[in-house]
Amino acid sequence: MKKWLMMMALFTGIVLTGCKEDANSVSAVESTEADADILDYSAARYGVASDSVTSYKCKGKLTEVAAEDLNTSITEYLETNYSEAVIKYAGQNAEGKTVVALSLADGTATGLLFAADGSFVEELKSHAKRARLIKVELDALPTAITTYLTETYADFTPAKAGTNEAGEYLVVIGSEESKKVILFNADGSFNKELEIPKMIHKRKRK
Repeated sequence: MKKWLMMMALFTGIVLTGCKEDANSVSAVESTEADADILDYSAARYGVASDSVTSYKCKGKLTEVAAEDLNTSITEYLETNYSEAVIKYAGQNAEGKTVVALSLADGTATGLLFAADGSFVEELKSHAKRARLIKVELDALPTAITTYLTETYADFTPAKAGTNEAGEYLVVIGSEESKKVILFNADGSFNKELEIPKMIHKRKRK
């Protein structure tokens, strides 16, 4: 009887351990997907904010706008001309001008500028160069980047990284309390911390 009870206890422990490992595996996957989104959407915002068209024609601080709160004229324009695109970021300045970052069905990216009344103005010039990322394995990051992160963000762990057409690196780092996205120049030198969009508009319009 005692032997049977011991076997049942051992079996139960194995089952519970297996369930715990599965749960941890799911969490790891979810965390990875969240980090990928943070990297992707932060790059979209950076591509919009750093574009020459934005700087010249949409001056001032950009306040993030939820996709569902966009001007009706803007949403109608997007539905007509970019029906398969995904909004990655939308921001508006004090004058009401709006910039929208899109991920297109073919995997490319584009940014659009709209007037305060919601009418289309023009396409951003270099948005795609900075918004579209190619994945970089963490162990393939330049030594200058890993050294900087170790020395400056000792409480953070690198989670995801990518590089854009301009050769810049974007790295998501995380601690138990927060996430950050760090921008590095092509030579691996530190550039700045990027603003992470408060709301990730991962909603494909139909």
